[in-house]
Amino acid sequence: MGQKVHPNAFRLGVYKPWQARWYGDKDYTENLLEDMKMRRLILARLRNAGISKVETERSANQVTVIIWTAKPGIVIGKGGTSVDQLRDDLEKMSGKKVRVTIQEIKHPEMDAMLVAQNVAAQLERRIAFRRAVKQSVLRTMRAGAKGVKIAVSGRLGGAEMSRREWDRDGRVPLHTLKANIDFGQTEARTTFGRIGVSVWVYLGDFETGRTDDAQFEEIPSRQLDDGRQGGGRGPAPAASLPAPAAAAAPPAAATPAATPAPAQTESPPADPLPKSAPAPARPARPRAASSTAPAARPRPRKAPEAEASAAPTTGAPEMAGPSQPTEPPGKKPAARSRKADASPSPEASAPAIESPAPAAESPAPAAEAAVEVSVTAAGASDEVEKDA
Repeated sequence: MGQKVHPNAFRLGVYKPWQARWYGDKDYTENLLEDMKMRRLILARLRNAGISKVETERSANQVTVIIWTAKPGIVIGKGGTSVDQLRDDLEKMSGKKVRVTIQEIKHPEMDAMLVAQNVAAQLERRIAFRRAVKQSVLRTMRAGAKGVKIAVSGRLGGAEMSRREWDRDGRVPLHTLKANIDFGQTEARTTFGRIGVSVWVYLGDFETGRTDDAQFEEIPSRQLDDGRQGGGRGPAPAASLPAPAAAAAPPAAATPAATPAPAQTESPPADPLPKSAPAPARPARPRAASSTAPAARPRPRKAPEAEASAAPTTGAPEMAGPSQPTEPPGKKPAARSRKADASPSPEASAPAIESPAPAAESPAPAAEAAVEVSVTAAGASDEVEKDA
C-alpha cells in the first residue's frame, strides 16, 4: 500500500499556520477537547453555509473563533440573530467569553474544502459521480487554479464492490514543499453507504523570496563613473578609458631592418660521450653465406680494456670486426699457423666507419690502434682454442 502524507500537515509550520493558535501547559488536554467540540457544533449548525475552516485563538479569559465561509449572510442571519445565538452556545460550552469573527471566501471555486462539499452534495442528490467530478474540475480550472485533482471512493453508482475513481487537470506537485496546495476532504452520506471525496487544488508557489529592491543595488565602490548602477559587467564608457594608452602604442608599420631575424629551429648537436665511459657494443652482423665459402663465425667479444681503448672519441660505434670462417660440424678444426692468425683480414684492415661528427675529434692514429688491438685479441682467442 502506498503511504499518503496530508498536504496541509506536510507544510505546517513552514508555509502554512496552525488552525489552533494558542499554548497550553497543564490545561492542554482540556483546551484541545474544547476546540473539537466547538468545531463540531459550528459545522453541524452551519452545514449549508459553506464553512471552509474554523480557527481558534485563546488568551487569558477569552476565546476568539474565526469562521471562514463562502456565505457570510447565512452565518450572520437576519439582523445578526444567528451569530448571536451561536456565540451564546459557545460560551456555555467553554465557560469563557467567546468572540466570533467571520471571514468571507471570495473565490469558493478555488477552495478545496468547498469544492469537496459541492461534489458530496451532488452525490447525495444521486447525480452521476463522473459528471459531478468533471464539472467541478472544469469550474476550478476556469477560476484560475494551476491544477486540481478530485478523487471519490466507495460504492460508486450503488455498485456492490467499492472502488476509487479520480480525475485531474493541470499539475499537482505534491512533493514540492513550496507549492501552495490546498487539500479538502469530506463524506457524502448516500442510501448505499458513505462515499469519501478528496480534493487537491494547486494555487501556485508560496512567495518566499520577495525582498526590497535596495538589496540588489551595487555598493558605492563598484559604481561606474557616470553614476550608472548595474551588474558591473557592461563595457566602460569611452570617457573613462585612459587617453595616453592609444598614443603609447607602437606604430603598426615597421622597417624591414628593424624586424629581428627569425630564430633558428634546428636543434643543437648532441654532446659527445665522455672519454672515460666505454662505447656501447653492437652485435656483429653475420655475413651473407655464399655457395662455396663456409659460414662466417661470430666475432669474439673484446675485453673491457680493449673496448675502452678502441672506442673513438666521438662515441660512434664501430662496424663489424674481422670474421673467422667456420668449418662444418663433426670435423676437427685444422691447425693454423701463428702467421695466418697474426695476418689481419681484409675486413679487419678496413678503417672503421666514423660518425658524422667533425673530423678534428676522431684522428687517424686512434683507428690504427683499434685495428691492432682487435688483431691481438683475435690471436689470443685462437691460442686458447688450440690449448683446449
